[in-house]
Amino acid sequence: MGSITESILTRGDLAHLALFLWASGASALLYQAFREITAANRRFDAFVRELARFNNRHGETPP
Repeated sequence: MGSITESILTRGDLAHLALFLWASGASALLYQAFREITAANRRFDAFVRELARFNNRHGETPP
């Protein structure tokens, strides 16, 4: 990464470097957000499954 940064600095493409760093950071944050959302979705799905299992066991009243 150092040689890439040095090459960009010597040519004076600071705007391109800034844009690359911004895009990399935004992509990393988006990836992290999707990971968190999928983990939350899995936890919620497990909760709903357990709730349905509980309702199946205890939801019906005997006559």
